Parts: sequence; structure tokens; C-alpha cells
Amino acid sequence: MAKENKAAQEQVVNDPSSKIEAIKNLIFGENIAAYNSEFDSVKKDISSKKKELEDFIDDTRKELNQAIDNLSTDINIRITELEDNLADKIEMLDDKKVDRKTLGDLLIAMGEKINK
Repeated sequence: MAKENKAAQEQVVNDPSSKIEAIKNLIFGENIAAYNSEFDSVKKDISSKKKELEDFIDDTRKELNQAIDNLSTDINIRITELEDNLADKIEMLDDKKVDRKTLGDLLIAMGEKINK
């Protein structure tokens, strides 16, 4: 075991990246832990806000789709009412107004009756 630990320590001492890590830990050791903690906190906060925003977007999408459906239904009802109203007005006009051909035929028939 002692030989393995010594070999591992020699590898750490000989490895330049581990030397940099060791120096970094000596200089920034406590600060790095604090920074990592703060970064984790910020990551959690961002993740939470992202989830809230996604939920808000989904809720808004559902509300907009419902509003569009309601508006579509309302427009269809109004169009049907307008069509019915227009048909009623056309029918009233047909009852009140005689077309030219019918009027002409009636005048001819009346003129023939007067000549007899």
C-alpha cells in the first residue's frame, strides 16, 4: 500500500495539470468552494425560473386557444344570425316588390281587359 501511495504522489507531483490544481486549491481553495456553491444556487434558481416560465407559456397558450375557440364560435353564431336576417329581409322585399316582368304582364293583362 505504501508503495502505491508513493507512486500516486509521484505521479501527482510529476503531472503538470495536477500541480496547477494543487496551486489553485492553495490559492483559491475556500473561494472556489464558495463560488461553486453560489453557481449551484444560481443554476437551481435559473432552472426554477425556466420551469415557471415554461408553465406560464403553456397556461397562456391554453388561454389563447380557448379565447380563439370562443371567438370562432361567436363569429359563426353572428354570421348565421346575419345570414338569417338577410334572408328575412330578402323575403320581405320579395313580398313588397313585384319584379318588372310580372308587373309588365299584369299591365298587359289589364290593358287587354280594358280593350274588351
